[in-house]
Amino acid sequence: MSNTWTIADREFRGYFNSPVAYIVLGLVLLALGIFFWQDFFLIGRAQVRDLFATLSWLLVIAAPAMTMGLLAEEKRTGTIEVLLTMPVRDAEVVLGKFLGVVLLYGVLLLLTLPYPLSVSTLGPLDWGTVWAGYLGIFLQGSAMLALGLMASSFTSNQLVAFFVGLVLCGLLWLVDFFLPFLPSQVASVAQWVSLRHHFTSMARGVVDSRDLVYFLSVGVFSLALAFRSLESRRWR
Repeated sequence: MSNTWTIADREFRGYFNSPVAYIVLGLVLLALGIFFWQDFFLIGRAQVRDLFATLSWLLVIAAPAMTMGLLAEEKRTGTIEVLLTMPVRDAEVVLGKFLGVVLLYGVLLLLTLPYPLSVSTLGPLDWGTVWAGYLGIFLQGSAMLALGLMASSFTSNQLVAFFVGLVLCGLLWLVDFFLPFLPSQVASVAQWVSLRHHFTSMARGVVDSRDLVYFLSVGVFSLALAFRSLESRRWR
């Protein structure tokens, strides 16, 4: 595990040694503030459900942007070959890079705490629902980051990795909107694979084990494919 944490620490620090972290975090927080506060006072009650709903769709773009260079840039520059010749396993590389970007995502979530704290000064706020919402958005974001890392493992071009990650995250988030137009059997499957469906129930304060299993499954499956993609380079 020491190799995993070393790689995670390197990735996390690397974000703040480049403009990536500042640009992504700044733009997400700016958009979040605009979309949340513009309608907040029209609702007439103290709640932050719209905060999580807005962040949920912003992650469709932000997650691929945060992960596009994790493996793609290493492949482009050739540093992945050096990394793989070191006494470190492929699984440690994938897990370390994933944990590094999850730490960055954790910083983003911490920077959103002033929103519910501000709302709590304007009226009674149900903090149980707030923490359930944070758990839901953390799990959704982690699943999307795993999808983005998987996309980055397929290519050496960051833009290609970004658009592949964007398509994957977008499809799993948008599929929920097409349920009324699908046959019932297909709709039930589409609903189960929908990121938005599983997140929405948690944003309402309901923590269901089925939602936890879903997000965990998406994350593990994506990381496993990223591992296989990275491992295949040893046999070329």
